Amino acid sequence: MKKLSVVELERVSKEEFKQLDKTPLVVVLDNIRSLNNVGSVFRSSDAFKLEKIYLCGVTATPPNAEIHKTALGAEDSMDWEYYEDTKQVVEKLKNEGYKVFAVEQVQNSIMLDKVELDKNSRYALILGNEVKGVQQEVVNICDFAVEIPQFGTKHSLNVSVAGGIVIWEFFKKLQ
Repeated sequence: MKKLSVVELERVSKEEFKQLDKTPLVVVLDNIRSLNNVGSVFRSSDAFKLEKIYLCGVTATPPNAEIHKTALGAEDSMDWEYYEDTKQVVEKLKNEGYKVFAVEQVQNSIMLDKVELDKNSRYALILGNEVKGVQQEVVNICDFAVEIPQFGTKHSLNVSVAGGIVIWEFFKKLQ
């Protein structure tokens, strides 16, 4: 088994990426403190051809060297917007017809493996602060909450890890 070189991977350029049909999925970062987490979400979003990332509250925005460290250029290929208020983004997305999911452990959350998606619908995932999670006032206006089943002594994951897992699962179900 031979590792593939960058050339053999046949990656698309940023310009080609912008023209690709996108997965009908956006990510909203609700007050993410770690710039490394922000960069990682950019990279995962690029990998699965998401439509856009919304950066909210204290979440840092590109250009930023710390974001670039983990995004590795995905901050240039991905479309993104900044909003001070996460609730404003959720309302905007709902008005545009997105079904909005908080990625959070809440009453009546849907376990990730049980989520059913319609390939003709558009979705938004809200990822929350590393300590406090998605703000309760944001959870209150989401359509659903999705939870990653966990079986160990810890019942939390790093936000960029959780984002990658949920993005991948939504991507698979929307293909």
